[in-house]
Amino acid sequence: MTRTMKTGTGNERRTGTKRSSRRRVAVTGGLGVALLALAAVPAQAKGSLDLTAPRTATVGKAFTVTAQGNDDAAPYQRICLEDRNGAQAWRQLACGTTVAREDGGDVQATAQVKAAQRGPLQLRAVLYGMTGPSDQHPVRYRASDVATVQVR
Repeated sequence: MTRTMKTGTGNERRTGTKRSSRRRVAVTGGLGVALLALAAVPAQAKGSLDLTAPRTATVGKAFTVTAQGNDDAAPYQRICLEDRNGAQAWRQLACGTTVAREDGGDVQATAQVKAAQRGPLQLRAVLYGMTGPSDQHPVRYRASDVATVQVR
């Protein structure tokens, strides 16, 4: 006949292995969650896009709109200027020349705009990235904030 000791009688010795293994599991789990969170964050490309336009304009008079910017993710870049009246669709005004990233310069675009009717005219610049200088399918990388010109 063998004797077995009942648990909880106070005669067994505690080694602390349960406590340290729980701590080890908690630390390992925390590190795993942290690594997953870091892996889920997408890498952000550096770049900027600035649009310059007047606040007010007169009907029938031309005014100048300029944009400049860059993006380090695109091998070739181009900026296009767009406008719209009210809730209409965006319409392309002009595009700048295509610039290679290794040339190091900013991409620029300039347009002369002549407003035909009174009211707010919205303008924006869009930076496109391309795989080559004559790429027929540019990818939109970023758009500037909308600038509103009050036409009087």
